[in-house]
Amino acid sequence: MKILNLYAGIGGNRKLWGDEHEITAVEYDEKIAAVYSEHFPNDTVIVGDAHQYLLDHYKEFEDGFIWSSPPCPTHSGVNHFLNAQGVIRYPDMKLYEEIIFLQTFFKGKFCIENVAPYYKPLIPAKKIGRHLFWSNFVIGYFKDDSVHMGRLANNRPGETQSNTVNKDTNRIFDLTNSKGIDKHKVTNNCANPESSLHILNCAQNIITKQNQKQTDLFI
Repeated sequence: MKILNLYAGIGGNRKLWGDEHEITAVEYDEKIAAVYSEHFPNDTVIVGDAHQYLLDHYKEFEDGFIWSSPPCPTHSGVNHFLNAQGVIRYPDMKLYEEIIFLQTFFKGKFCIENVAPYYKPLIPAKKIGRHLFWSNFVIGYFKDDSVHMGRLANNRPGETQSNTVNKDTNRIFDLTNSKGIDKHKVTNNCANPESSLHILNCAQNIITKQNQKQTDLFI
């Protein structure tokens, strides 16, 4: 299946998707994009603005799937603390721009992921764990009992760097040799690979059923 993976980071959501798909990943930070490429060498990696790339290329993925994980800091609950400390800022509305745009104009399947915000979501979403997912298909039940991704990085100052030895191996990237990135931050920003695979499977099952129905019409 043809997939567009926006704001790809190092590929937390991508980790369990397998190699049978044709995936284009877009990441703004060149060094983070390089780490993504190391882990997923078969993907096409674009260094650029994911928000603009969506506008320019969404039609190329209408037979497939679009995943988007816009930056979450201006939406997260930490803004209550920051506001009290004098850090005054608006929520970044690019999140809702993408939801509305894809809901209105995109003919394929999509999912947009973000943290549960400090305000009541402006558009209803599916909640899994501490994250919200906006999609144009039904996401089936998934119990998220995972360890927080950031706790798996084991690379905070003073901690032993041991990315590969952990019972939660599906959620870990070995970043030992990765240079020029904030390892804790990029790991903390990873979407849960298990829930991401579950969502892709839900979308893929719907796409497959739709294609079967369309084929039946022409038999």
